[in-house]
Amino acid sequence: MTRARKSSVALLALFLTLPARAELTDSDKPINIESDKATLDDAKKIATFSGNVVLTQGTFVLRSDKLTVKQNTEGFRSGVATGSPATFRQKREGMNEWVEGEGARLEFDGKTDTLHVIERARVKRGADEVRGNHISYNSRSEFIEIKGGRENAADSSQRAKVVIQPKEKNNGKNGALPLKPSSGVSKPDG
Repeated sequence: MTRARKSSVALLALFLTLPARAELTDSDKPINIESDKATLDDAKKIATFSGNVVLTQGTFVLRSDKLTVKQNTEGFRSGVATGSPATFRQKREGMNEWVEGEGARLEFDGKTDTLHVIERARVKRGADEVRGNHISYNSRSEFIEIKGGRENAADSSQRAKVVIQPKEKNNGKNGALPLKPSSGVSKPDG
């Protein structure tokens, strides 16, 4: 592996926690769903919501044109939201920071705690951002994978993109370190 490749892999490894842990208390909150139309099939454990769908649970908010939610026999939920785009936003645990994303299709698997953001996918945390055709995030392992539209695509709009902003230094002022005079440097004559 080349040095540049190793550096980019190390940098990406630091960024893999992009969505990070959501507010832990969100899962204890009720799920509220509003839409223009809803169909509930209790026998099949499938609910479909369409038209200006807004799902909220604690700090989590999902907006889409259509949302289908299923529950398996073990009680795990999965869902598919579609829109132009479908969007989500959620506060990170213990931080005053939000994770937000969008795509033509959002798929969530409650059994594996995996979120897929598909087609014109974008996920942002603060000023850091990933874009691609398909973003997968597993909240248990905190593993993220970003895929472009095609392997080795020459068109830059089809490639996976990661933007990581520099972290602020400890002094809290625009990242600049305070300048201190050095005892080993003499003043210029003048």
